[in-house]
Amino acid sequence: MTEAADASGDGHLRRRPRVGHIQFLNCLPLYWGLARTGNLLDFELTKDTPEKLSEQLVRGELDIAPITLVEFLRNTDDLVVLPDIAVGSDGPVMSCVIVSQVPLHQLDGARVALGSTSRTSVRLAQLLLEERDGVRPSYFTCPPDLGVMMQEAEAAVLIGDAALRASLHDAPRLGLHVHDLGQMWKEWTGLPFVFAVWAARRDFLVREPGIVREVHRAFLASRDLSLEEVTKVAEQASRWEAFDADLLERYFTTLDFSLGAGQLAGIKEFARRVGATTGFAPDVSFDLLA
Repeated sequence: MTEAADASGDGHLRRRPRVGHIQFLNCLPLYWGLARTGNLLDFELTKDTPEKLSEQLVRGELDIAPITLVEFLRNTDDLVVLPDIAVGSDGPVMSCVIVSQVPLHQLDGARVALGSTSRTSVRLAQLLLEERDGVRPSYFTCPPDLGVMMQEAEAAVLIGDAALRASLHDAPRLGLHVHDLGQMWKEWTGLPFVFAVWAARRDFLVREPGIVREVHRAFLASRDLSLEEVTKVAEQASRWEAFDADLLERYFTTLDFSLGAGQLAGIKEFARRVGATTGFAPDVSFDLLA
């Protein structure tokens, strides 16, 4: 990608696009290939949690970034979705879970701790508990630390690396129940679930359509290369993570990084079920980059 670094037609240098990247393991395959393809230095890259990146994109502090599904659906007027790239699952997701001391049907009126890093996973967990399992817990938000959560609550919602550690290491040791949100959604609706999409600010797309398309192509190429070499990605990641290479490879290949017809149907079904109570229209529409 060269447009961001070349002189523009008016003789001024274009600044590099401000691009967000989720700092959880689930997005490592979308990031790992950027250096291998030579595109990493073309971005002004910001790494953060899904919640913080979403806020920065909405405020205009980023030009292109992953954004949690709930925040995207609340801000469709200002954003355009990049097609064929997302973070989701078509069944188990492994890293978005409810960890519970009791079966879910016993959580009516119980305290449930909500990890503070993703509004979409939290809203999905609430929907599943209330509409699928028919319980009305008492929710409260706290940092995503399973030990602290279990001292204060009967169940906890966790995402990302904290969810992997909790469900694979801590919960079995403590005799806790682990419920995978992706699997629960799939069993309930028969559809994939999308936790985050990649979006560009509409005003940036109008100014720099070529750069948006180059960033999009760069992330698609990074994803495809990483999945082709997923064993190597997992082996390298296992050197500094608390998970072995085999588990990481299973995780990376369980996640769904696509955004096609099935995923779009899942988004529309989620919006239909929660939109009226979550800050957007149940029949919300949105634009994909052409």
